Amino acid sequence: MTTDAGARAPKYYRVKEQLLELTRTLGPDAPIPAERSLAVALRTSRTTVRRALRELAGEGRLDRVHGKGTFVARPKVYGTLRLDSCAEDLRAQGVEPGERTLDVGRVAADGKLSGLLGVGVGEPVLRVERLLLADGEPLAIETTHRNPGAGRATEGEVTVETTLATPYEAALLHTDVGQPMLLVTRHSRTADGEPVDRVRSVYRGARYRFVTTLLRATD
Repeated sequence: MTTDAGARAPKYYRVKEQLLELTRTLGPDAPIPAERSLAVALRTSRTTVRRALRELAGEGRLDRVHGKGTFVARPKVYGTLRLDSCAEDLRAQGVEPGERTLDVGRVAADGKLSGLLGVGVGEPVLRVERLLLADGEPLAIETTHRNPGAGRATEGEVTVETTLATPYEAALLHTDVGQPMLLVTRHSRTADGEPVDRVRSVYRGARYRFVTTLLRATD
C-alpha cells in the first residue's frame, strides 16, 4: 500500500500543482495554453483542467481576461487602510497609479444616503465614479457619495469583505463575471463628527491585498 500523500490527492489538485509549476516557469503576463491543449498535455479531461484553472484564478495566481484568455498573474500590489488615496502605497512599490473618471454628477439622497451623510431625503449629494489604475491596468472601481457642505475628513471606519464581480464590474476590471473581488466601504467624518462621504470600492481580488499594523493594547 502506498503512503504517498500526492497519490491520494484529487486529480484536479494534482493538475493544479502542475499548472502552478508552469506559471513559475512562464513568468508574469505570460499566456496559459488553451484548456484543450492542457488536457492533452496533462492527460486529463478539460473539466479537470477547468476546475484547476478556476481555483488558481480565485487565488490570484492566474488572471482571466474576458475575451482574451488566461495569463500568469502579476504579483499583488498592496495598500494600507487609510482615509486618503492609495496612490502613495502604489508608488512605494514601483507601480504608477492612475485613474479615469467614469461619471460625475449630483443625485438625490435616498433614505440610506440621508442617514450616512447627514442630509435630508431628496437633497442633492455629489456622486463621483472612478476607475483606479495600476501601471495602466484596471485595479478598482471607486464610487463616492459626498455631502457637498461638509468639511475635511479626519476620521472614519473602513470595512473589507468579499464579493463577486457583476457583469458591469467584470467588464471594467477585465475579468470574468463571478470572480472574487474585495469590497471596501469607507465612511468618513470631520473632527466634529459631521459626515463627509461614503466610498464604495471594488478591487480585483487577484491583484490587490491590504496590509495593516497591529499594536498591543496598553493599560
